[in-house]
Amino acid sequence: MPVVERSARRWLRSTVAVFLKDWRSELRTRYAISALGMFVVTTLSMIMFSLAGETPSLEVLAGMLWVVIFFAAMSGLSRTFVTEEERGTSMTLQLQAPPSAVYFGKLLFNLVLGAGLTLLTVVLYAVFITGFVVTSYGVFAAAIVLGSIGLSAASTIIAAIIARANTKGTLYPVLSFPILLPVLMTAIRATRMACEGTTWTDAGGEFQVLISYIVVVVTASYMLFEYIWKD
Repeated sequence: MPVVERSARRWLRSTVAVFLKDWRSELRTRYAISALGMFVVTTLSMIMFSLAGETPSLEVLAGMLWVVIFFAAMSGLSRTFVTEEERGTSMTLQLQAPPSAVYFGKLLFNLVLGAGLTLLTVVLYAVFITGFVVTSYGVFAAAIVLGSIGLSAASTIIAAIIARANTKGTLYPVLSFPILLPVLMTAIRATRMACEGTTWTDAGGEFQVLISYIVVVVTASYMLFEYIWKD
């Protein structure tokens, strides 16, 4: 077996092992799952009572959907690297797995968690918020998937940056907002277009921005993660 192939397989096993470790830990504690679920339900209940039967514009409804997703992500996705520091397992992880495997394992975990969060939010939002009607389902699905991936990708590297800070709780949303603002604004526009019945061709520019954002964030995170992780 070639050396490159053996190295690739070891890297893949390490990546999957990091993901499975985080997933089993989350299933035991259910910290992020419980926090995300309670936040989504509470926020949607407050929105329902605040609207009191009124029907805002499609742009407002699309914006509120992504505001709920954003703040729910802030309450759950930040735990990816913080738990390693709190438990004192970060040094062990540095010795057991290469930095790139740690990053992509954590990224995969956040992608799965973010996908579950987004799916839960969208389903509850569509059921309980009147006036939110999707016309172009393909455009809507693409906006939700790409927006969720961009949100999870950026949240992963931000969590690594603030993991060793003393003020993790306040620093994470403050640092996240300017970085996540482009993907949030683009996802809001794409979601509004889906509600208005916009075609794929007309929404193509928004998808190009989202895909470019994901590629740039993941590439930059991969290049910088080793310095963030070991320093």
